[in-house]
Amino acid sequence: MKNNQALIPVYDMAACIPGTNFIIKRTEGNSVPSYMAIPHRHTDYKISFLQEGEVTHYTDFEKYTIKAPALLMLAPDQVHQQTGNSYYKMMHISFNKEFLLTETQGVLACWECMFSQVVLPVLNTEQMREISVYLELMYQEFKDNKPQKGLILKNLLNAFIICAGRLVNCKNETATAAAVVPTVVNMDYSQNRIVRQFKSLIDENFVNATQVTQYADMLYVTPGHLNDLIKTVTGKTAKQIINERRILEAKRLLFWGEHSVKEIAGRLNFEDDAYFNRFFKKHTGNTPALFQKQIREKYN
Repeated sequence: MKNNQALIPVYDMAACIPGTNFIIKRTEGNSVPSYMAIPHRHTDYKISFLQEGEVTHYTDFEKYTIKAPALLMLAPDQVHQQTGNSYYKMMHISFNKEFLLTETQGVLACWECMFSQVVLPVLNTEQMREISVYLELMYQEFKDNKPQKGLILKNLLNAFIICAGRLVNCKNETATAAAVVPTVVNMDYSQNRIVRQFKSLIDENFVNATQVTQYADMLYVTPGHLNDLIKTVTGKTAKQIINERRILEAKRLLFWGEHSVKEIAGRLNFEDDAYFNRFFKKHTGNTPALFQKQIREKYN
């Protein structure tokens, strides 16, 4: 279901099918469904497996021409659209983070890395077989009405996510190929728990909460401790991450929507458009209007 109050349409899985937190479906053909052909975002995570053919996908500010076989990873709130008129065959799963077992979130050091890469090529027949087996098992279980259906789907999804994590190419120039998999699928869960909570809270509150002290209060830690932890794990200060999220949303609205700078400044809770202009230029080097002009010329 679409949220018509948003500047960019938002599709909510739970609103489409009340009470659900997992969906799997197939699409196939030579044309893209109308709802996928317009810029939109989802409230949930979405992973699509391109089994055959080719599609063109825009995610945030990048254009991807994707050839099968490949996984397309989309995190909540990423703005995207799919175009093209050639044959394709895909399977799609959508789920919220609560449906993913806590243990799996703990062993995937590169959870965010997986979704930030957007496209994960499936490089060989063994990877293709593994991905296909899990998806087919989930598809069949989702269709059937059997006892403990939810539990089985949850465990299959977790196994599938870990399997997909093996495809991730973490951006570590010093890592050897053999070292990549341990990096992706192992982490100190306790060390990273607050970092994940911090980033999740930013996604939910960045419009109205812009100070480190506000997030420290939400997490019941001191601002100094939060900043030290964030700096240790990410290499950035907590304030940098808050500001980056505000800039990202501003860029999305400037690129995808037909909205004035003043309207976007108001939506993002800046005092006025002049302050928004200064903030945006400080962090990007360009004014909002110049960014909008350059990014649209690049892709249109």
